[in-house]
Amino acid sequence: MPTGTDRRAPVRVRLDPYGPVLVEGPVEIEMPDGTTVSSDRFMVALCACRRSRRYPFCDTSHRRKPRREPAESS
Repeated sequence: MPTGTDRRAPVRVRLDPYGPVLVEGPVEIEMPDGTTVSSDRFMVALCACRRSRRYPFCDTSHRRKPRREPAESS
């Protein structure tokens, strides 16, 4: 945890309800199995639909098949 003058600027994350999560890069992503993947790009698109063949990075697979809207609970 940063202390005193050791603070870093916040990272901007943009959420798109029908697309990827956009994160200002570079980034390191810790996967559920403990491995780490990284990207040095200035903006990184992370897959939110789990359809990407390049998961956790988005490959725009979400565009090929429309996402079903969640059913409203009664």
